[in-house]
Amino acid sequence: MNRTATFVGAVCLAGGLFLTVALQAGQQARNGAPAPRAVQTMKAAPAGPLPPMPLNGALARPREVVAAVYEFAARHPEVLQFVPCYCGCEQLGHTGNHDCFVKARDANGRVQWNDHGTHCAVCIDVARDAMMMSNSGATPVQIRAAIDQKWGPNAQTQTPTPRPPAPRPRS
Repeated sequence: MNRTATFVGAVCLAGGLFLTVALQAGQQARNGAPAPRAVQTMKAAPAGPLPPMPLNGALARPREVVAAVYEFAARHPEVLQFVPCYCGCEQLGHTGNHDCFVKARDANGRVQWNDHGTHCAVCIDVARDAMMMSNSGATPVQIRAAIDQKWGPNAQTQTPTPRPPAPRPRS
């Protein structure tokens, strides 16, 4: 299969997951499902340039995919901090997929990279799924539900990741 067909298939999969999750979220809201506990959300990185990414050596996915996922992790912690990872990295102290790419942030939100994600296909694939859904307009709640549905049933391990806060009702 060529790259274009693979990309189109991935976009279709993400769209289908997004639609499924959106319908489930609406159904849960109508059924009065309990809201998840409140969670402190990280601030996004400044819009300026990012430090050089750790894209050296053998990468688990094509360089452009890895770079896009790293940039997404830096600029959108409000998404990936609520997305679990399924590669076993909780043994490294990771609490979510965000930690596979970002080791730390300073007080201004600037990142210090973690190179773990460069050589782990699971980390990259989970983050890429979340990135595609976010870019399509999905909320962190919808993204988490879709990731849990896709990756959770076959996972042998999962990071202890908090759930995203429920959206506030409009007044």
